[in-house]
Amino acid sequence: MADHSLSQDLQLDSQGRLRHFLTIEGLSRDLLVRIMDTAESFTSVTEQTVKKVPLLRGKSVVNLFFENSTRTLATFELAAKRLSADVLNLNIRTSSTAKGETLLDTIRNLEAMQVDLFVVRHAESGAAHFIARHCAPHVSVINGGDGRHAHPTQAMLDMFTIRRVKGPDFGKLKVAIVGDILHSRVARSQIAALNTLGAGEIRVVAPKTLLPVQVESLGVAPYTDLDAGLDGVDVVVMLRLQRERMNSAFLPSESEYFRCFGLTEQRLARAKPDAMVMHPGPINRGVEIDSAVADGPRSVILQQVNHGIAVRMAVLSMCTPGGHA
Repeated sequence: MADHSLSQDLQLDSQGRLRHFLTIEGLSRDLLVRIMDTAESFTSVTEQTVKKVPLLRGKSVVNLFFENSTRTLATFELAAKRLSADVLNLNIRTSSTAKGETLLDTIRNLEAMQVDLFVVRHAESGAAHFIARHCAPHVSVINGGDGRHAHPTQAMLDMFTIRRVKGPDFGKLKVAIVGDILHSRVARSQIAALNTLGAGEIRVVAPKTLLPVQVESLGVAPYTDLDAGLDGVDVVVMLRLQRERMNSAFLPSESEYFRCFGLTEQRLARAKPDAMVMHPGPINRGVEIDSAVADGPRSVILQQVNHGIAVRMAVLSMCTPGGHA
């Protein structure tokens, strides 16, 4: 995990504005609220006939994705284009990195093309911090997800969705995050954001094998029983089992996991009647969530995807010099 003070020094300029967006940790409540307020101002753009504003006209954004992605890549590309930026999606499998070029050499070559902003997704924790420390002063870096560490724009679109459904007072909310907490960068960023915004109670619910050691130190209450973890909560966040990050047997089987930790309508009845159900995707139906819940009236999963564009427009504009809304 990155040092908080280091992250803050790296992420903010001398006037306290976003220079990079690498992690939620170290950022103030006021700044998180400002990101959500800016995103709110962009929601009308996505509903217009011509879905564009000129804030980043003449700026160049490179989506540098070293891991597969659908929602994050598509929404970052749409967000940058709706801000009128020039956008390049670099296909790593066919780039010079596949021939042995180092990450820094790739960055240096792209900087020589007068790029203004990198969006980086990488399997290694700390990759976005590494690039931010070594890139040219005029270039900003947004973390699109690094290893198990952080996925800050996903956390902010989740907070934005909660605020839109439940209102701005996070202090009255009980939130349960259910699933593969151990391997989830989304969970870490969500927990940091919920703590900063003053959420009333944050629960993490998982088998012991999928909970980090000393998880209480993150400011959460751990549960290993799903029914108890869902009891009376306002928000349920389901997480995907990240098989690609598991290097040993953490579970007996997926069917056994669903039996114990899968969210069904019967289990959701333990939460408050107006509880909202979230999932950052991609969802595995019948593994962590039943289709009747994923497609049901309390699911806001597709709203999360839609809000991803407005929130990423906000972060792109706030990180780019001259692009502040």
